[in-house]
Formats: sequence, C-alpha cells, structure tokens
Amino acid sequence: MLSPAEAQERCEALIERARRAGADAGDAIYVANASESVQVRLGALEDVERSESEHIGLRVFANGASASIGSSDLGDEALDELANRAVAMARLAPADKFAGLAPEEMLLRGDTLELDLDDLTERSPMDLRCLAEEAEDAARSVAGVTNSEGAGASAGRGLFALATSHGFSGGYAASSHSISASVVAGEGSTMQRDYSWRSTRHAADLKSAAEIGREAGERAVSRLNPGRVKSGQMPVVFDPRVGNSLIGHLIGAMSGASIARRASFLLDRDEQQLFDSAITIADNPHVLRGMRSRPFDGEGLPTGARNLVEGGRITGWLMDAAAARQLDSQPTGHASRGSSGPPHVTASNVVLGAGSLTPAELMADIADGVYVTELIGHGVNGVTGDYSRGASGFRIVNGELAGAIAEFTVAGNLIDMFAALTAANDLEIYRGIDVPTLRVDGMSIAGD
Repeated sequence: MLSPAEAQERCEALIERARRAGADAGDAIYVANASESVQVRLGALEDVERSESEHIGLRVFANGASASIGSSDLGDEALDELANRAVAMARLAPADKFAGLAPEEMLLRGDTLELDLDDLTERSPMDLRCLAEEAEDAARSVAGVTNSEGAGASAGRGLFALATSHGFSGGYAASSHSISASVVAGEGSTMQRDYSWRSTRHAADLKSAAEIGREAGERAVSRLNPGRVKSGQMPVVFDPRVGNSLIGHLIGAMSGASIARRASFLLDRDEQQLFDSAITIADNPHVLRGMRSRPFDGEGLPTGARNLVEGGRITGWLMDAAAARQLDSQPTGHASRGSSGPPHVTASNVVLGAGSLTPAELMADIADGVYVTELIGHGVNGVTGDYSRGASGFRIVNGELAGAIAEFTVAGNLIDMFAALTAANDLEIYRGIDVPTLRVDGMSIAGD
C-alpha cells in the first residue's frame, strides 16, 4: 500500500497522462485496503484471512462525453495504456451535458483536516484469535446458549486519494478494528440465533470482547420460544440496531440523483414538515475517529456538518456535481467514490438526536404493540415510500416487553411513519447511522 503522498503522486501522474492523450478534463482515484481477520468456532480456529488490494481509477471527459476505467497495475506502462484507452472510450461515448468535474471555485484548498482516523496499533493473528476466543467464550457461558456460529476479530487499514485536472489533490488513511460473535440458543426446532458486533477506527475504542460476547448470548436466549402476534394496527417500537435503517431510507430518498429522476418518495417535499418538530437529524463528516468521517468528498469538495432534518423539516437534497447541474443547484460535498465509475451520493456520520423519554417511558402507554429487533427482506419502495418488511422481536403488553415473537410483517408508508415517529433518550453512537429507540404509532402488523 502506498502512502497518502505517494498515492496522490500516482493520481496526479495519471491525470497528466490523460491530458496528453487528449482528455479535456479528468480525475483519478486511488483506493487501497489491507486487512487481517481470525474466525473461531467452538473454541477451535476456523479461519485466518489476510487480504490486500489496491486500485487506481481514471475518469476522463472529452467532447462532452465521459468514460471511466481502472486497473490494479500502477506501473508507468499500465498508466499510459489506461489513459489512452479512457480517452478513446470517451470519444466513442454519447455526450452528457450534466457530466463534469465539480466547480473549480468550490474545491477544497489548503491542508486537509486531521480527523484521527488512522490507528497504527498492530494486532497479530494471535492477538486477534485471543479476542475472538474471549468473545465466543463469554457468549457460550450465557445459560441457554447451546451452539456457536463463531466469533471473529479483525484489523485493517485503507487509503483513499483523489486528484483532479483542475487543481485538487488530497489523500487520507483510515484504520478499522472489529469484534463480532454469533451464537445459538435452544435445541431442535426451537433454536434461535443472534449476534453482537462492534467496529471502531481505533483499537482502544472497542468494547471488550467479553461484553460483545455476553450481549450476543443474552440476545439469543431472549428470543427462545417465540409466539405469534395477531394482525392489526398498533404501535411499533424499533430497537436502535434496526431503527437506523429508517434513516437510511430517508437519506436514499434525499439523493439529488433520485430527485432529478423523479424517483423519490420525497419529491416536492423539500423543506416540508416531515417529522415532529422535536426531531433533528445531523450529518457530521468531521467527527474525530468517526466511522464515516472524511476531510473531503469524492469530487474534491470540502465536507462539513449539516442538519439533514431540522425542526422536523428536510433542509435540502444531497448532491454531487452531476445531480446539482440537473437541478440547477450547487453540489453539497456528499459525493462518494468507489474504486471505479462516477461519483454517487452518501452521507457521513448521521445521528438522529435523542428525545427526552427513556425507552421504558416511551413504551409505558402501549397496551398492545411490538418491539422489533430484527428486520428481514427488502420490501421498501423508494418511489412511493411503501414499507413492508418481515420482522421478529417481542410483544409489548401494558407497557412491558412480554415474550419473544416471530414471523410477522410490519407495514406502512415512510411519510406516515416519519410523521408518527418519537425518539427515546438512549442514543449510542457507533454505527455510522445512529438512532435511539424509535416508536412509530399506527403501523399495520400482519401475523396470525
């Protein structure tokens, strides 16, 4: 893996080759990753994996058209061929009046912000094995746990660099450390599984392996002997580990590209009251050690904190340069890049602010409802907002959790669900999209 400075130099060299080959403009990205993981099961080593990859991608513009190409060969001859092929491809492509680099006057200038994303702590395979074994031992020690699907620990490091033909060049590295465990409780046809995991930028920020393992075991045991729930309309309470998916649907619908295609359930709802006025959803790419923090976006624009929803109202769309041109607006610093292809829109560290009630207080007046801990399937229509997903969790009876339930469906429309959403005060930040316990009244439940 190259250093950030070396990666920037390779990207700049590739851009220069593309200009010599006849490109009007272009950008180049370098993406590299290295990781090591260890998996154990039932106390025995199951898998040790080491992976490394690096890729350089080039996007060029010629005569109003664009083309993207990439390679894992970073040698001079390979970069020469890459540049020539990209320009040749662009000359054969149809023109696109919305394609192009981000506005030059909006590019990030000066040094990139230091966000403490790169932890140089090294963990050997034996260190990782010990963490995985500790997590699994703790999970299996929970009364009622009968089997294990395994536990794992991993450590990795990635690097991203970007250079454009109109003056931007930057790069940064980010590390990751994670522990997970998945176990089974019960016997025969009554078996239930559940899991727990944590991932952080710095090893020192991880929860202990024993805590993660115990959480996995306790969750699996709590799901034993699930009953069924009757069909009807009732309040649904979403556990934080699944409630964040609701905000994921919101972010997808806020994409400028979806709005430009008129393929979003938020169409014509910009700045409308969507949530209760107490709801704020913040996006902050500058969180120190944040899992989705970044000093610049995938087009070289500066990133910055912003409320996506403030006082219950959407504050505007998330746009890369192409979507901004389609909507006659300005890019918002939310462009993201993979190892090849054009940019797309992503948010960073997203947090739905905590409410004032504890989860127990949030459920206190629910005579009959459900508490969802797992969602199954992909039954969400991004155009209409219709929502229908399989689920499992617990019944709520007279404000208390009253036994596990499974094999039911929760359904509604996201617009109605957002309007009826109430947040508890148990916010914990570690996922990338983080929410407290969420309550949504009036959802349809399909069970028995």
